Amino acid sequence: MPHHDSPAPSPHAADWWRQAVVYQVYPRSFADSDGDGIGDIPGVTSRLPYLADLGVDAVWLSPFYPSQLADGGYDVADYRDVDPRLGTLDDFDEMVRAADRLGLKIMVDIVPNHSSDQHVWFQEALAAAPGSAARERYVFRDGRGEHGELPPTDWPSSFGGPAWTRVPDGQWYLHLYAPQQPDFNWDNPEVREDFHDTLRFWSDRGVAGFRVDVAHGLAKDLRAPLRDLGEQRSYQPDALPADGSHPLWDRDAVHEIYRGWRQVFDAYDPPRFAVAEAWVRASRRTAYASAAGLGQAFNFDFLGAPLDAAEMYTLIDSALADARGAGATSTWVLSNHDVVRHVSRYALPGDYTKRDIEAWLLTDGREPAPDLPTGERKARAAALLMLALPGSAYVYQGEELGLPEVADLDRADLQDPMWVRGGGRVKGRDGCRVPLPWTREGANFGFGPGGSWLPQPADWGRYAADVQSGDKESFLELYREALRLRRTLVADEALEWVGSREQTRRGLLHFARAGGWHTVSNLSDEPVPLPRGEVLLASGPLTGDELPPWTSAWLRTGSASGR
Repeated sequence: MPHHDSPAPSPHAADWWRQAVVYQVYPRSFADSDGDGIGDIPGVTSRLPYLADLGVDAVWLSPFYPSQLADGGYDVADYRDVDPRLGTLDDFDEMVRAADRLGLKIMVDIVPNHSSDQHVWFQEALAAAPGSAARERYVFRDGRGEHGELPPTDWPSSFGGPAWTRVPDGQWYLHLYAPQQPDFNWDNPEVREDFHDTLRFWSDRGVAGFRVDVAHGLAKDLRAPLRDLGEQRSYQPDALPADGSHPLWDRDAVHEIYRGWRQVFDAYDPPRFAVAEAWVRASRRTAYASAAGLGQAFNFDFLGAPLDAAEMYTLIDSALADARGAGATSTWVLSNHDVVRHVSRYALPGDYTKRDIEAWLLTDGREPAPDLPTGERKARAAALLMLALPGSAYVYQGEELGLPEVADLDRADLQDPMWVRGGGRVKGRDGCRVPLPWTREGANFGFGPGGSWLPQPADWGRYAADVQSGDKESFLELYREALRLRRTLVADEALEWVGSREQTRRGLLHFARAGGWHTVSNLSDEPVPLPRGEVLLASGPLTGDELPPWTSAWLRTGSASGR
């Protein structure tokens, strides 16, 4: 089987991100310090020792900027401030200092495709006349029809409905997401320079990296006349043209923007880096991760794949080859703030597609009934598999507690615009954003002293961090031990596949890394022989010389191949 190798990472701090473990914090749902029911920056600071003890390298904060929360904070009214409900810039600075003392780096979300409609620039645009410089920062156009009463194009919003909203003077503005999220015009030099200033603002405050929201959407074909999409209306990655010719998504011109960002990043010591949220074809993802661009791009193929050994082999093998070709490292992620938590995904029968998952959510998670013990077993196996792969692992808050999706949120409590604008066809992403349980007892399971912005299930306390801490069989202790071992085991970025493709087809995924570190995952319903070697860690109990179904194990052997 193929052997993937790359130069060993430099010991210098500039390369810290190449094989880092990054923990994603959704601030409103992490920890609430002041009892208003909303997680905040001081709350994050108070829990940093927990994250240091967990063993992660960096903390990525989803948006904490001033926002009307039309899209969970991804509608940003001011890119260089903290939402007063979440704290102050002084609180942010204290968090960065506290993280530094604990050996943790801070990453932040940057949302460059669109702002909030409350942003000072958009308010200026609304007050200005058509054709004004203020409107040129966004995408305003005259409508079609006899009186301009029809949208300029057939472009759809990702949240449902048209991507255009009309203003009182008759023009329309573009929003590929909610109407409260007008798209920037990235052909405008003023927009580009302002974002350079924003990147410097946070880098100067000690931020080490950025997660780039909708990284594939900035460059648009805005030449007159604007093109209708026609049959290209799907925004799914595999439906996008492979040549970058879509008028809205994944256009080659976007990489010129990121080359400008790279100049900003490289002015710092160590250089800043970024990871792209780019929902594009795998063949086009590496351009975002290049050394001249952002540095990394999320591998959403891995996130969305079923836990099937043959499919995982192909996916991992191609991702490593692509990253090597770009001079980058791969990224691995199982859950985030936009998808159903993987414990619940793995608890459903068969290989559930996104459409199936949305239908399941509309039944409040009852049809089909999830098999949570199986979902938990698979999730533990997947965690050891992911954490052993070369590259960076991104862990979503609560994943280390084995949290399932809260699929039965009452419809009156839903806040996701996907639900509001989707006409009840899509329940949305609130179920993976329910505030964390820190303690079995106490107000809101330790999330904070007064309420929680999304209701927590009555049994949430059984997943609490204080319940799991010290329990060797718990999710939390599995993650702690895996991350502790990982620090001692990770050397270069090599991976060598072990065994035959026939074994892989039967459900066994086996690879080796430097120093005789082997990872063996039995992704099947039948036990398989356990290779010889010292067992360092297993995702579940082992039985003699066998690796039980849906179990991963880390072993140390005397040779790289294990033979």
